[in-house]
Amino acid sequence: MTIENTAASEGLGRKILARTAWPVLLILCICTTAYGFAIDRPVIVFNLTYLALAVALYLLERNMPFEKTWLENDGQTFANIAHTLTSKGLVQGLVTFSGVIGITAYITPMQGEGYGIWPRDWPLAIQVIMTLVAAEFGLYWAHRISHEWKPLWKFHAIHHSVTRLWIVNTGRFHFIDSLLSIVLGISIPLALGAPLEAITWLSAITAYIGMLTHCNVDMRFGLLSMVFNTPGLHRWHHSKKIVEGNRNYGENLMVWDMIFGTWINPDRRPPARIGITEEMPTSFPAQLVWPFKEIKELDQEGWTTLINEENTKPKV
Repeated sequence: MTIENTAASEGLGRKILARTAWPVLLILCICTTAYGFAIDRPVIVFNLTYLALAVALYLLERNMPFEKTWLENDGQTFANIAHTLTSKGLVQGLVTFSGVIGITAYITPMQGEGYGIWPRDWPLAIQVIMTLVAAEFGLYWAHRISHEWKPLWKFHAIHHSVTRLWIVNTGRFHFIDSLLSIVLGISIPLALGAPLEAITWLSAITAYIGMLTHCNVDMRFGLLSMVFNTPGLHRWHHSKKIVEGNRNYGENLMVWDMIFGTWINPDRRPPARIGITEEMPTSFPAQLVWPFKEIKELDQEGWTTLINEENTKPKV
C-alpha cells in the first residue's frame, strides 16, 4: 500500500470515527449499565463503565482533539478534581443524611402503588425516557436561572471559568450549584411517581452524557444535536459572548431549549477562547468561598438578571 493510500485510509477511518464515536460510546455505556442491573450489581458496573468511558475519551482527546490549544495545561486539574469530589461527594452525603433524618418519609409514599400519574406498568425503557424528559425540565430551569440571576451565577461561574474543555472539568461545579440542579432535576419525576430504578438510570445517563459533552474530541453530530446535548452544542454554551453562552441549557436533551427558543447551533466553528469576564481565583479553596464574597458585594442592580438584552435572539 502506498503512502497516499495509507493516508487516505487513515483519513477515512478518522472521519468514520468522528461520526460514530459519540453515539457508539453512549450506547455501549447504556448496554453495560443494563447488564449491571441484570446481574444486580448496578453501582459496581456503573463505576467501571464510567472509568472506561473516561479512559476512552482521554485517548481520543490526545489523538483527535477538537481544539489543540485545549490540550495545554491550564493549572486547574487539581481544582477540577477537587470540585468534582466536593460537589458529588458532599451533595450525595447530604442527600443520604437527609434520608436518615426523614426525607425518605416523603419519598417512600411516592414509590407506592397508586401514587401520582406515572405509568409504572409501561416498559422500563419508556419510563426512563419519560424520566429524562421530566427531569430535564427542572435541570433546564436550574441551569438557565443560574445564568440569568447574578447570585446563582456566582456559583455557576466556577464551572464556566475554565479556559479549556476536556473530560477532567466535567464535574467542576460548586457544590451549591450541584445541589440546586439535583433537587430541581429529580423532584419532578419523583413527584409524578417515577420509580427509583428510573431515577437511577437518569443519574447514570446524566453522568455519561456529561463527560461526553465536555470532551475535547473532534466529532460530528448531525441530527443528534437536535435531540441530545452534544459537545458541539455545549462549546457554544461556554462562549464568553452572552448571546451565545446563555443558550443550550439542556443537560441531556435539548427538548426544552427547542420549546423555549434557547437552542443554537451556528454553522461556524465555536470559539476556542472560552471562560468568563470576572476574575476567578486559581486555588480550589479560594474558588469555594469566591461566590459568597461576590454575593455579599452585589449592589441592588446585581440582584436582577445577568443580562438586559439577552432575550434578543442571536443571528445564526
